[in-house]
Amino acid sequence: MANDASTVFDVVILGGGSGGYAAALRAAQLGLQVALIEKGELGGTCLHRGCIPTKALLHAAEVADETREAAQFGVRATFEGIDLPGVHKYKDDVIAGLYKGLQGLVASRKITYVTGEGRLSSPTSVDVAGQRYEGRHIVLATGSVPKSLPGLTIDGNRVISSDHALKLDYLPKSAVILGGGVIGVEFASVWKSFGVDVTIVEALPHLVPLEDEGSSKLLERAFRKRGIKFELKSRFSGVEYTESGVRVSTENGKQIDADVLLVAIGRGPVSQGLGYEEAGVAMDRGYVLVDEYLRTNVETISAVGDLVPTLQLAHVGFAEGILVAERLAGQRVVPIDYDGVPRVTYCNPEVASVGITEAKAKEIYGAEKIKVAKFNLAGNGKSKILKTAGEIKLVQVEDGAVVGIHMVGARMGEQVGEAQLIYNWEALPAEVAQLIHAHPTQSEALGEAHLALAGKPLHNHD
Repeated sequence: MANDASTVFDVVILGGGSGGYAAALRAAQLGLQVALIEKGELGGTCLHRGCIPTKALLHAAEVADETREAAQFGVRATFEGIDLPGVHKYKDDVIAGLYKGLQGLVASRKITYVTGEGRLSSPTSVDVAGQRYEGRHIVLATGSVPKSLPGLTIDGNRVISSDHALKLDYLPKSAVILGGGVIGVEFASVWKSFGVDVTIVEALPHLVPLEDEGSSKLLERAFRKRGIKFELKSRFSGVEYTESGVRVSTENGKQIDADVLLVAIGRGPVSQGLGYEEAGVAMDRGYVLVDEYLRTNVETISAVGDLVPTLQLAHVGFAEGILVAERLAGQRVVPIDYDGVPRVTYCNPEVASVGITEAKAKEIYGAEKIKVAKFNLAGNGKSKILKTAGEIKLVQVEDGAVVGIHMVGARMGEQVGEAQLIYNWEALPAEVAQLIHAHPTQSEALGEAHLALAGKPLHNHD
């Protein structure tokens, strides 16, 4: 195995997605010699097959809906249909611009970028195509891929994953989406706006089941209004090919015919056959186990991103990568409060949250100590202008801080920045109530909810 002085680094990072490249950029910024190894494209899932392309599709879907509904705003417009090649060009141009910028950024930090499939060969080395890269420390950041169920084969034709859905060269007339989590409801939202007849099949009692139940119910109401169908408490039992598509069966006896089945039940870690277990790294169901500082049980190895059992969000990967880089550079670091991470589902309407749910708060603190305030967006001028419905819900520990903020409505993802400051700085409702929000904005709704919780509601009923 080839090895020389040019392949010995302070940090060798295996995986160039959100967690890996964030670790590389910050480590290099702090003066460490860094090698970043990626078998595919720099930027990983988020840039090429996740966050960025899906949000581009969602924006195209929003434009389609606004064009159809232009008359209600006094604008004459004609909706002639979806130019799918044009949509893909728009999406791909966004990705290409960000990809070029990221490549330039990595090069500017003097990071040694290695293209190829890496394998952990020891607690201090990674092998790539016959070349060994030695590191004082190794960071594992090999990410995740779409999951399936036992016996359910994703063929890329009629049974597809989110990766395939992003590149479909046609619009199906109908689709079944298996899974009502973030990925499932976002694709349901896009496809409905593009004119596809959509049915979601979800085994749990609600859509976006990790969110507060109130948010789930508001989303379900909005989806019904949009004509998006869903079957809740329906466990998948099988799929068969029909003459023109698929027939999906559930354990409660229902059968749904459609052109395609999108399997959107989550993502699993990429770790098999990469030498992790041979190097002594502790694992569970394919995930690499880490402590609050992202350290594995092997002293010289850390792990970040979707590879570890934390929230599978790009911004979590960024934060984990930065934490590891700063720790390796000798800086004092603080463990991530994962409850304090903002979460956004970018369907129409958007679902955004930070902190814990009402149910979790009652479980932790006791039901008698929990106060809840809600502000309906019908009382917010900018939301009225946008013709969006929804709600902001606050969960507070009595005489204490706000521990949960849950929002449903158009553009709520843009409000979650202030919401995360409120949660992470342990703000009291009376303190937030003193802040003056610009009028008319949707951010006022967050202020109004805190006014209500502080006992002095303005534009809502007592």
